Amino acid sequence: MEPVLEFTDYDTRLAAYAVIVDDQDRVLLALWNEPEVPLWTLPGGGVDLHETAEEGAVREVREESGYDVELDGLLGVHTLVLPPEKRILPSDRWQKNVRVVFRAHVVGGELTDELDGSTDEARWIPLAEVPGLARIGLVEKFVG
Repeated sequence: MEPVLEFTDYDTRLAAYAVIVDDQDRVLLALWNEPEVPLWTLPGGGVDLHETAEEGAVREVREESGYDVELDGLLGVHTLVLPPEKRILPSDRWQKNVRVVFRAHVVGGELTDELDGSTDEARWIPLAEVPGLARIGLVEKFVG
């Protein structure tokens, strides 16, 4: 049973992601390297303190893929609660992840892998192949 905690008793992480599908029915995914077994994720990540969720999504897509994007609208918000032992970085506090997901399209840049980040590569994946990938729940919920 999860404990009842006041908002000051746990950490909150706001993150923003983008679902980008091209005209060849491929989705842009990034390979998240922090888990023991890397998983495919949507390009995106933590929103900096003085950014909006929209600004964070655009910046994170650029960092993880090399692409400049424009957002086309909000797809949804997904919340995930992690106990201390499931957090990536050691902590004795629970964490609430609030993940804002946008639809977006590419307006510039070129496909480039992130260096020294939480993802190793970005790749266009045919939508039909997504269900067979090792992927995080966010991809399952917003792509398939």
